[in-house]
Amino acid sequence: MSRFFIALLPPQEIQDYANQIRQYFADNFASRGAQNSPPHITLQPPFEWADTNVLLLETSLREFASEQKSIPITLSGFAAFPPRVIYIDVVRSQELLTLQVDLMAYVESKLGIVDKVSKTRPFAPHMTVAFRDLTKQNFKAAWPEFEKRQLHFEFSPNKLTLLLHDGKRWNIKSEFNFC
Repeated sequence: MSRFFIALLPPQEIQDYANQIRQYFADNFASRGAQNSPPHITLQPPFEWADTNVLLLETSLREFASEQKSIPITLSGFAAFPPRVIYIDVVRSQELLTLQVDLMAYVESKLGIVDKVSKTRPFAPHMTVAFRDLTKQNFKAAWPEFEKRQLHFEFSPNKLTLLLHDGKRWNIKSEFNFC
């Protein structure tokens, strides 16, 4: 069994910016957890999948992605899940919400992948820059610096990304182009 999750990754220049912010949190607030994956917007939270069935997982995701159109994504400022997580805020568009709901329904019906927690709370798209290893004290120190900081990016991802955990960090396993 391996751990996977499905996400949208921004273009490289936005990843570079997010990684600079993540490094700032590592250097100044001892929060390094967000550096364990590429900057991303999670669509399907982590799940366990049999290594012998990875081809089925990839084939199914390729089929799903091939029926999706690229959607506009807007990143605007910073937000938080107090008292531990600070993130780049992703504007909740109808297109993004629909893509996420459709993907989760698809992987549940085709592959039996169900995230029980996601079924009990609304989708909150975000791009984490300081993770749960941010102490409450460091959150209180960092948040005033970021809560009013301006940031604005727009992009249209053209693929879904499947990430695989190697025991230490998340790495890109496969990418699936939209139609």
